[in-house]
Amino acid sequence: MTLPSSSQSVNIPLQELAQAIHATIHGSPDVLITGLSHLEGASCGDVSFVLKPSFQEAARQSQAAAFIVTHPIPDDPRPQLIVPNPLFAVTALAQKFFLPPLPPRGIHPTAVKGLDVRIGPDMSIGALVTIGDRAKIGSGVTIHAGVHIGDDTIIGDECILYPHVSLLTGCVIGNRVIVHSGTVIGSDGFGYVQHEGRHHKIPQLGRVVIEDDVELGANVTVDRATFGSTIIKRGTKIDNQVQIAHNVVIGEDCILVAQVGIAGSTVLGHHVMVGGQSGLVDHVKIGNQVKIAAGSGVTNDVKSGQVVGGRPAVEHGIWRRSQVIQYQLPELRKELRALQKHVQHLESLLHDRPSSKPRHGSESKP
Repeated sequence: MTLPSSSQSVNIPLQELAQAIHATIHGSPDVLITGLSHLEGASCGDVSFVLKPSFQEAARQSQAAAFIVTHPIPDDPRPQLIVPNPLFAVTALAQKFFLPPLPPRGIHPTAVKGLDVRIGPDMSIGALVTIGDRAKIGSGVTIHAGVHIGDDTIIGDECILYPHVSLLTGCVIGNRVIVHSGTVIGSDGFGYVQHEGRHHKIPQLGRVVIEDDVELGANVTVDRATFGSTIIKRGTKIDNQVQIAHNVVIGEDCILVAQVGIAGSTVLGHHVMVGGQSGLVDHVKIGNQVKIAAGSGVTNDVKSGQVVGGRPAVEHGIWRRSQVIQYQLPELRKELRALQKHVQHLESLLHDRPSSKPRHGSESKP
């Protein structure tokens, strides 16, 4: 699909795009660009990108007007922008030139504000937004329709909250945080104490702190701490439908893929990558730059730099070898049964074989 998708058309000289990403131009710099696209979906006004040499043939078949590449495509007359990292360059161009416009600035008349609310300049607050007492909202913030912001919350500058986000009482988010639709920040952590055969709720008195440049996908849940804070540190990116329990701490620049679940009081270091549908039990410590394979079940601490996988999670090489053996089990079972039968046969032969020793008292006398 070509960007932008808005009704406004753009015509940007290729030279201007090249300057924005510090690219070297091969070919004419005067071509007008109207959008970004992948190779297969590009039209005659689009610039597309070639991530590796094996995609060059697909580029020759593409209708794109120009390409962003690491190395020039031979025998193609169309302009090419040479950069070290085409995908990063495309990301920069999309953010600078091709994003849809922000919603109109101002406060919709159906929005509801509590007492002593402070809101910075250049904001956009949509229809049916509710803002609790003593909330503080920074400058350049965009809050879409139906968002709920609880009492005593703090929102930093240039944040975007998409429709139906819930930011509950006393929670704090930093600058440039993006929260997608349906996400709930500050719901009660799951805490109960058993007494006389019944479950008694432990009050969840803490909060959630989300630092700068974090992005939360759709329908993420981040529970408030029992005491203190659940913390998501700077630059971490979280996919859709992730559950983060009370008092979890997630370090800087982590990646959590869809449907990850992290139980209470678990701590992740910086630059941790957690694959989809992985589960981490409570009170474990994950070191820095750890990689956890999709579908893993982490039940013990993981040292920095390790790659783990499986249920329960083990060192990745061990897990991969065990997976290979798993698919060999039917044949191994057949071999084991054959060996068992062979051993039983040998044992029966030994049992039935006459003794070679002379019987007592039957020795010949001299």
